[in-house]
Amino acid sequence: MIPLVFHPIYSQLELPFKHRFPIEKYQAIKDSLLELGVSESVFHEPTALDISKLKTIFEPRYIQELVDGSLDKKAMRRIGFPWSEQLVRRTLTASGGTVLTGELALEHGKAINLTGGYHHAFANFGSGFCMVNDLYLCALNMLIKPDIDKVLIFDCDVHQGDGTAKLAQGNESIVTVSLHGEKNFPYRKQISDLDFALAKGTGDEEYLETVEQALQIAINTYQPDAVIYDAGVDIHIDDDLGHLNISTHGVYQRDCLVFDACKRMELPVAAVIGGGYQRNIAALSNVHLQLFKAAGVCTE
Repeated sequence: MIPLVFHPIYSQLELPFKHRFPIEKYQAIKDSLLELGVSESVFHEPTALDISKLKTIFEPRYIQELVDGSLDKKAMRRIGFPWSEQLVRRTLTASGGTVLTGELALEHGKAINLTGGYHHAFANFGSGFCMVNDLYLCALNMLIKPDIDKVLIFDCDVHQGDGTAKLAQGNESIVTVSLHGEKNFPYRKQISDLDFALAKGTGDEEYLETVEQALQIAINTYQPDAVIYDAGVDIHIDDDLGHLNISTHGVYQRDCLVFDACKRMELPVAAVIGGGYQRNIAALSNVHLQLFKAAGVCTE
């Protein structure tokens, strides 16, 4: 069975009325998986990341101010959440979940975190609902393992993985690839190893061709030993923030392309669900479920 990573805290955060972030979706995805017959036994519960270790990787002052709530109002506005102790606990646990997902992927070939993809977090500030860059941490942790000398972060969220790109610059062991909306957040893009900018209104055919091309170039050029896949569904035609026209089946085909390519090349893949911003949580969860169907976790 493909291991899944989940903690109830993923959806346990009190936010202001009509806040843009769909915090309920994580629990909804798990509930849907259970309804589809997925066994509770495949779920692994992560623990929170160690703060002292985070300070050795990111800017210590930023991490400390994030934890103790002393970040200034401008910094919190950039993040997009009101500060709370629960926000910190959730952040550390969710990011720990992605690190655990990487470890499980190396052991089992595939693993999925029911959150993750906090790719707008930089070393010294958070942005766009992201405070700690879990993708970068996962890559660093995978690189410690035997026979893992290069990790590919393949980011298909509609928003460019700017924080990940910046953090990994100069580190030849971490390859960053981003497929994103050209005219979407963040408006100041960073330089990934490979960037594929998509025009507003891009549909299934062009999008899937780009995904396939990006995968082929990335794997053939950089020859990674493992893959971290950000399967954001804010590319969906009904997403409030995406501006692309990708169907639900298109999302499923994209996820199949990634898993199939990794299988052919015998690459372990750690997947996170990434962004998705429909206000209809049931509809949003259904789009995210395509990742689990493509991985073989469940069927219709």
